[in-house]
Amino acid sequence: MSKQVLVLCTGNSCRSQMAERLFALLSNNQWQGFSAGSSPSGYVHPTAIQVMQELGVDLTDGISEHVDIYSDRSFDLVVTVCDNAVETCPVFPGNTPHDHWPFEDPAEATGTDEQIVNHFREVRDQISGRINKFLRHGE
Repeated sequence: MSKQVLVLCTGNSCRSQMAERLFALLSNNQWQGFSAGSSPSGYVHPTAIQVMQELGVDLTDGISEHVDIYSDRSFDLVVTVCDNAVETCPVFPGNTPHDHWPFEDPAEATGTDEQIVNHFREVRDQISGRINKFLRHGE
């Protein structure tokens, strides 16, 4: 049975969506990812979908959800990926470990279309690196 991780962000449109799917991909499905937001945007950012497709990961079925839908559920790990989410993170049952891995919000990137896409790629790759470190070392 796979372990379960909940990735929290504010809008649940970019970083947490990417991390949710990267956990499953990078762990060979030993981890099942879920994501939610403290103030969900209601959509998955199109550029997040685009840069995940480059890895063969389909985010088009992603749903931007509020963290409250998971309040009575237990997880093996809760990860916050933005500073606002760590401040508003609810307490989950069963002494669930909580890690904070802050990443810049790629949705706030400015510049040309190419620069914005490259920023999304950088954040995606930073998230991948952090998940790989966790999977290798448990930290």
